[in-house]
Formats: sequence, structure tokens, C-alpha cells
Amino acid sequence: MIDRRDTLAAMVAAFGASVFAPLARAAAYRPDPVINTGAPAPVFTPAQRALVAALSERVIPTTDTPGAIAAGVPAYIEHMLGDWAIDDDRATILGGLAAIDARSTADYRVPAARATPEQQDALLTLAMNDKLPGAAGFFPAFKQLVLTGYYTSEVGITQERHYLPVPGDYDGAYPYAKVKRIFSA
Repeated sequence: MIDRRDTLAAMVAAFGASVFAPLARAAAYRPDPVINTGAPAPVFTPAQRALVAALSERVIPTTDTPGAIAAGVPAYIEHMLGDWAIDDDRATILGGLAAIDARSTADYRVPAARATPEQQDALLTLAMNDKLPGAAGFFPAFKQLVLTGYYTSEVGITQERHYLPVPGDYDGAYPYAKVKRIFSA
């Protein structure tokens, strides 16, 4: 005869282990205090840093709102690559920068950081369309870093978008004509 309590205890033991084991591992985790403390590891050379700044500004240029440079996107990208990116992601970005710089030197006889905005746009278009040897996967990864860096910065949240704190006032009759920018919370 099967005892109901024994059956329930067995079910809790079987299913509870799958629920509580990850929680127990997370609770027992002790981070190494040496990792990810202090300033981020430098990733770029000065020339690469200038190129990242120039290309970031081409992705989100200064218009009636500040651009990527004003939002600190180049420093964000270097921080993410230095502290958080795995080697493959870092290699994708560094390889793409090298390919863009090499193509700029071949086509325009200047480093990509000193190329005109139109030339930089042409180089980014080549990278976006996977027509730049050595830059496979560069553009989507770079664009994602720029967008994330911009829209998580104070500039992106407060000047590009209109900050609406949550919980805020509810106004079901808010006229659409008064909406000037996208709200973010």
C-alpha cells in the first residue's frame, strides 16, 4: 500500500532538487574580490580608441540631442570589452576595427579615424553588408554596444528620451499631440 505522505515527500525531493539546487549554488557563490575591481583593463590603442569614438558618433550622431561621444559610449565599449567580453567577442570588435582601418588606408589614404564622415559611413556600410574582409560579425556587435551604451547612459535616458518615473501619475486621456519623444522608465 502506498502512503500518501511518502509519495508527497518523494515528489518534493525530486522536483524540489531541480528548483532549489540552482538557488543553493547561487547562495554558496563567493566572488573573487580581485576580479572586476578598479579601473577597466585597457583594450584599445590610442588609434583604436579614436576610431571607436569616430564610428560610435556615426552610429548615433549629434543632432538636436547629444551623440554617442557626449554620452560616453567609447569608454563604455572599452569597459565592456575589458571587463566583461569573452575573447571571441573582443576579437570580433578588434578584428573589425583593423579591417576598417586597413580598408580606409587602402581606399582613402588616411586612417579611418581621420576619414571624412561620408567615408566612415561608407566603411560602416561595407561592414554592415559583410563586404569587408576580416570584419565578419563586427557591425551587429559594434552597433549593439553603441546602442546599449547610449540608451543606458544619463544622456540617452534623460535627453534623447523623456524620463517618466515609475510609478508615475496615470492619465488615461493624455493627448497624443503632447508626446514629443519616446518615454522610458
